[in-house]
Amino acid sequence: MALRTRESLIFESSVPGKIGMDLPHLDVPAAKDTRPAHLKRNAFEALPSVSEVDVIRHFTRLSKWNFGLDDGMYPLGSCTMKHNPRINEKTAALPGFTESHPMAQDIHVQGNLALMFTLQEWLKEMTGLPAVTLHPSAGAAGELTGVMLMRAYHLSKGAHRRVILIPDSGHGTNPATAAMAGYDVVELPSREDGTISFEDVTDPSTGKIRKGFATLVAELGNEIAGAMITNPNTLGIFEYRIKEIADILHGIGALLYMDGANMNALVGTARPGDFGVDVMHLNLHKTFSTPHGGGGPGSGPVACIAALEPFLPRPVIVRETTKVGEGEVATHSYRLDWDRPESMGKVHAFFGNFGIVVRAMTYCLSHGGDGLKAATLRAIVNANYIRKQLTGVFHLEYDTPTLHEIVFDDSIQTKKGVSTLDIAKRLLEYGFHPPTIYFPLIVHGALMIEPTESESKEEMDAFVDAMKKIAKEADENPDLLHQAPTTTVVRRLDETTAARKPILRWTKA
Repeated sequence: MALRTRESLIFESSVPGKIGMDLPHLDVPAAKDTRPAHLKRNAFEALPSVSEVDVIRHFTRLSKWNFGLDDGMYPLGSCTMKHNPRINEKTAALPGFTESHPMAQDIHVQGNLALMFTLQEWLKEMTGLPAVTLHPSAGAAGELTGVMLMRAYHLSKGAHRRVILIPDSGHGTNPATAAMAGYDVVELPSREDGTISFEDVTDPSTGKIRKGFATLVAELGNEIAGAMITNPNTLGIFEYRIKEIADILHGIGALLYMDGANMNALVGTARPGDFGVDVMHLNLHKTFSTPHGGGGPGSGPVACIAALEPFLPRPVIVRETTKVGEGEVATHSYRLDWDRPESMGKVHAFFGNFGIVVRAMTYCLSHGGDGLKAATLRAIVNANYIRKQLTGVFHLEYDTPTLHEIVFDDSIQTKKGVSTLDIAKRLLEYGFHPPTIYFPLIVHGALMIEPTESESKEEMDAFVDAMKKIAKEADENPDLLHQAPTTTVVRRLDETTAARKPILRWTKA
């Protein structure tokens, strides 16, 4: 059945006098409006007058315009959009979790505290780091928390360091995070294989010399607070000199932060703490299969070395163990410890998005250690299968072996005037969500594909087949791609105007 080509705004469907529910007449005096005037919205338009049928049909039709993981492959590179197992949702909906009040006394939420403590222990084992906080409610919040831990550490030693080193292959939020924490950002260039360059690099487009890691360390020395390194980086390439980088930074008293957004390539196979990482965040909403997108919900726990543990956000979860009697099994109780004099303070009310924490713990327990490792290996195999199938059809800027994601570009198709955006728009008509496009910035016209472990060979073959057909169309009928999409409910939008002059609020005509 064809969907409507246009859906009116709910306000535009409003008819004065229509209602969705009949409320009984008050048999007591109406309550006095005690809201302070400064808290009331000015010139607020009335809510739409619509029936219950109108509301249900409106939002049901809108939902059919959307694309999600339940519809098909969602290959957003670096976003790790994997299947969200329904057992996660069932667990998170248990009354003991959903009906717990965040201000309840510790004794009344022992199960919740036990779950969070257990997840922290799992994350410690996966990362090889001895301390974890679950406070941050997203990856970017985790980044800021991690950098603030670094700042607190240096200030405790009387050091006022001003520089954070960030590779050009890092995640885009890293420079913003460092700047928000009060640091100057100095970029590290990539070498020909896509990894961090120790040596100076000549920019081919400008001819300028870009200073490599060794030069910057020599010049800036103890002004460097640390480096923020995404590993694997946004090309899907493992920074194989990471331990050497860590040792050099530690030699000048600096710290190594690792962006753990790509941890789906490492769980069960490599532990960041083992190769010198001092602090890192993890995206529970990526690696651990919880729903995300559209700005939330998320969870970005931070793991760190013992030297940073005193500065963690407060409160921290403490487990106290007692024995009932000789030979009996030990019993545990949990409490929130607020007595943290060196803590950086709070970064979120309570413990962030607790429901996401429950889902992530369910994912871990349902897989077990071996299952988590198997998922990682399958994600790597899937990405490399797509790489093998599409190499030559689309250009591959870096030929270095990759892990969980692969970055192609549009340089073959641009010879016929077809861009990455054209390819992404045409892919919609084949029933697939496009991959991440135009990122990372070091690859011009990037197509960043991450299938995750969720996808079967049959689904990946269908995706590969669609990409090959699009490449053929680009060669034989480029105008078809310039017009795409033509069969979706909404055709190609003016994205520049939408970004620069967004209309985010309905106003009465």
